Amino acid sequence: MTSRGPVMVVDDDADLRASLSQMLTLAGYEVSEARDGAEALRALSREFAGPIVSDIRMPGVDGIELLDAVCGMDPELPVILLTGHGDVAMAVDALKSGAWDFLTKPFDPHELEGAVSRAADKRRLVMENRQLKAMAGKGARTSPIIGHSAAIEQVRQTLAALAPTPIDLLIEGESGTGKELAARVLHHDSRNSRRFVVLPCAGITEAMAQDRLFAPDGPIADAQGGTLFIDDLHRAGPLLQSRLAEFAETRQLGTLDRDQALSVACRVITTVAHRDDLAKIDPALLYRVSSMRITLPPLRERREDIPLLLTHFLGEAAQKHGRDPVRPDRATLDWATGHQWPGNVRELENLAERMILGLETSFGVGEQTHTLPERLEAFERNQIIATLAASGGSVAKTIERLGIPRKTFYYKANKLGIDPAQFRGD
Repeated sequence: MTSRGPVMVVDDDADLRASLSQMLTLAGYEVSEARDGAEALRALSREFAGPIVSDIRMPGVDGIELLDAVCGMDPELPVILLTGHGDVAMAVDALKSGAWDFLTKPFDPHELEGAVSRAADKRRLVMENRQLKAMAGKGARTSPIIGHSAAIEQVRQTLAALAPTPIDLLIEGESGTGKELAARVLHHDSRNSRRFVVLPCAGITEAMAQDRLFAPDGPIADAQGGTLFIDDLHRAGPLLQSRLAEFAETRQLGTLDRDQALSVACRVITTVAHRDDLAKIDPALLYRVSSMRITLPPLRERREDIPLLLTHFLGEAAQKHGRDPVRPDRATLDWATGHQWPGNVRELENLAERMILGLETSFGVGEQTHTLPERLEAFERNQIIATLAASGGSVAKTIERLGIPRKTFYYKANKLGIDPAQFRGD
């Protein structure tokens, strides 16, 4: 992500407002300003995704009136009040009325950043939970393809367009990107009540391909009227590929005697891990099963989906194991957003389960196991990676957003082992 989210600063003192804005901008937030409560309310809505930092004493609509209006608009929108020593009692009452926190002037900048960070984390979780509920409300069934990135939205649209058609197709995607999940979405959304049969090519021997697999009462026959999901097609041996090519052409099982053969009407969905794997497939087979292709993006190419996915998986794991829900803190999200995720969504799901079971507590920036220079280096690396990902690998955009010279960027990227080319699309 390019920032830690939005924050609104409300203060009638222009100098103090500018100082607060600069402080929070340097901390990574997208800051908007308002001169008083009335101006803030004109700009605010239930969709505002961050906390509000407001002075109490202002002309017109003051901080307390702003708090009351915000609570009426959205009780889960955090408001942090800034107060002088004479207004502490008023601020304490405001806490009881729904304020998130209050700070007494003069305050330590780190104290403000800590309060804003906690409030931003809380607001982010509220907004993500609302998004999940909204997705559930769009139909009788929530799409299991979770995310709001452009890449994953394109996948959802493609699946929705192809689901009603009987066309065979090939799904390309690294391990853990959700190829079988996408195939099951196609099967389900086609309103197909018949079976979804999985054929894992890696586990099929030549003897099985020769005999049992293609028998009229074999496993492929079970896909009659449903979907035959052929996983890792590139790992099929020559005999299996040859027989699959024949089946894809004729849709028949059994002996060479066509009178005794069984016709199987089913949709065939195949998968490969990488584009290079296509060269391992017999062209006669590939031609018949890949008239339409879908590519699933790896998780590192849709990092903006990681917070939503992690929150979702934590909720699922908590329900599965009967545990209390765990909310990822900012350090965890910073680490997760910068991680390369070689195991993709499956790796993230496994992490969530370990977190719920208490087996995972360190995420590369833990204060108990790393020195200060190590933690600073990890923070820098995560910020550079996240900004590169959000900038599509553009160095020019990255250095502009990070506010550092090009020479400094390349020095740090080389030192931290970061290759900008990894974040560029095709």
